[in-house]
Amino acid sequence: MTKRVMILATDGFEQSELMKPKANLEKAGIETEVVSLESGEIKGWQDGNWGESVRVDKTVDEVANCEGYDALLLPGGQMNPDILRMNERAIAIVREFGMAGKPIAAICHAPWLLAEAGLIDGKTVTGWPSIRADLKNAGANVVDQEVATDGQIITSRNPDDIPAFSKALIDSLGETVEQAELEAA
Repeated sequence: MTKRVMILATDGFEQSELMKPKANLEKAGIETEVVSLESGEIKGWQDGNWGESVRVDKTVDEVANCEGYDALLLPGGQMNPDILRMNERAIAIVREFGMAGKPIAAICHAPWLLAEAGLIDGKTVTGWPSIRADLKNAGANVVDQEVATDGQIITSRNPDDIPAFSKALIDSLGETVEQAELEAA
């Protein structure tokens, strides 16, 4: 049966951190579904300007629970996770994936959502340098490496880490792909 990954994002997601992992998952035969706060489209952020838009498949209010999904992907960017962590339903979704023991992959500023959902206490994680104190204050063991995997939690620092980040998520779903085939930032 085909695996399915929810991508939870809103306006201001880091362009490469949504588009490249999404393409890498699809290259590995994994379906993706973009879930956001509102229907329509969400706009990415790239190199200090608004980037491409992505079609929203469902809103957070249309998602009853994490059943039907095998994993959760949380792209970064500064705006995207900061907006999402203020939305109770978005945080409830992150928490549901955590309680279900399903893989959650968060890159850049997105580990903020893991902290907000109470999922990183005692876990080894990484993230963008400016949020590392927040992660540590949430009880995490913070490291500086391209990908940190602790149980179901997969984290990376920045767009340069996308190939390793994508591979870790794909591997966690029992699928395989050669790292050389993965799209980078």
